[in-house]
Amino acid sequence: MTAQATPAVSPGTTGEQPGVRLARARRNAELSLLAVAMVLVAAYGAMVEANVLDEVTGDFWIPAVALSAVFLGLHVVIRYLAPFADPALLPAVALLNGLGVGFLRRLDLADAPAAERADLAIFAGTGGRQLAWTLVSVILAAALLVLMRDHRSVSRYAYTLGLAGIVLVMIPALLPGRFSEINGAKLWIRIGSFSIQPGEFAKLALLVFFAYYLVRKREVLSLASRRFLGIDFPRGRDLGPVVVVWLISLLVLIFEKDLGTSLLYFGMFVVTLYIATERVSWLLIGLLLFFGGAYLAYFLGSTVGGPFANFYLRAEIWLDPFADPLNDGYQLVQGLLALGTGGLFGAGPGGGAPDVLPEVQNDFIFAGIGEEIGLFGLSALLVVYLLIVQRGLRAALTVRDSFGKLLAGGLAFTLGLQVFVILGGISGLIPLTGQTTPFLSAGGSSLMANWLLVATLLRISDAGRRPVSGGGPAARPGSGNPPEQLHGAPTEVIRP
Repeated sequence: MTAQATPAVSPGTTGEQPGVRLARARRNAELSLLAVAMVLVAAYGAMVEANVLDEVTGDFWIPAVALSAVFLGLHVVIRYLAPFADPALLPAVALLNGLGVGFLRRLDLADAPAAERADLAIFAGTGGRQLAWTLVSVILAAALLVLMRDHRSVSRYAYTLGLAGIVLVMIPALLPGRFSEINGAKLWIRIGSFSIQPGEFAKLALLVFFAYYLVRKREVLSLASRRFLGIDFPRGRDLGPVVVVWLISLLVLIFEKDLGTSLLYFGMFVVTLYIATERVSWLLIGLLLFFGGAYLAYFLGSTVGGPFANFYLRAEIWLDPFADPLNDGYQLVQGLLALGTGGLFGAGPGGGAPDVLPEVQNDFIFAGIGEEIGLFGLSALLVVYLLIVQRGLRAALTVRDSFGKLLAGGLAFTLGLQVFVILGGISGLIPLTGQTTPFLSAGGSSLMANWLLVATLLRISDAGRRPVSGGGPAARPGSGNPPEQLHGAPTEVIRP
């Protein structure tokens, strides 16, 4: 009596294939974490109503349920189109987004007359608009996952995206102030009641170009000419790209009058360059160039004025905000007082006075939230941001092609740098900037751009975590990208 051989499971079948079980486990973990995040958002909304209205209405759960439906839709898209993606990214971002919507509704309740607060519509005011922008942003993220089945496909349009990024950066600087300037910074395009911040989308386009360019040129940029203090420095002829980006960042600082945007563009290029070459000398050169340029702009602002005057004024306010606490230094002083009033544990959600802060829904949302959740609460928020950045860097480590590594590393660092620039500004560490806090601040441009950033990280993490035998992006039919090449540029395969 002979035993029948068990048929081998072909790589294309599903069933009990280990890779399928792993993908299902990750998506189930994502769904569980998402449910926990939305419970926290609902609890936050209930505490806000308890402190602001002295009661919890029967509608406190509606924003959390609406957000849950939106994020659940994206979860379904990820489950089918990126089943191996990192399961912690979506819940972490959803938590921040949900808390941002909850805090903006808290501001709406504070602005409403006391007699009308209990009847304020859920979808009214800034919080309601943020809900609508969240829906649009998540739809865009899902559409990106549908259209971009292989992250390397965007490298075909690297030069086009690079040009588009530069144009998007330049437009606000070239427009008259009445069409582009808000609070001294020229970062916007405003037509009537419509406004958009093109720089939020420019950073994504420029990162694609940086990653593609550095994949092709990293061997040249890795060459060293001399060694000084144990550090290998590049050849003088290879400094051209860094000098060009440095000059562009200085032009942004001077003509768009915003230190944060200038630092963001230059920082993400230098760090992407460091990831590509693994040379600390590029970081040192970048720091010297940027701080030298900032000091030069400050010196010219004090002596010449003109386009340098705005940066000089911001630097003076940063150096001594209490010199004019009721005029130029008012915003920074109120932000510092809010953080100090919050102490360790805060006044509780809805228990502070964030409506006193100018632009609390945008630039100073960290200070407004910090007054109510305290140092411990803000630290927890920063840990969530740190988790997103760490997961982005992990995606860069696990993905098998160099373009994906540079793109994921650049995206993760850009998000972390943006949070640093904002928190540094409101805490007095660096001069104030016009940057918005990712996923928390009101505004559609920032929310859409950052959800597109997260969708790109999800796609790259799916490629990195996908088993090689499971038909990863390098082997997917129709992707047009052989595993060993990136449109003529050699890439490295980390796992055989």
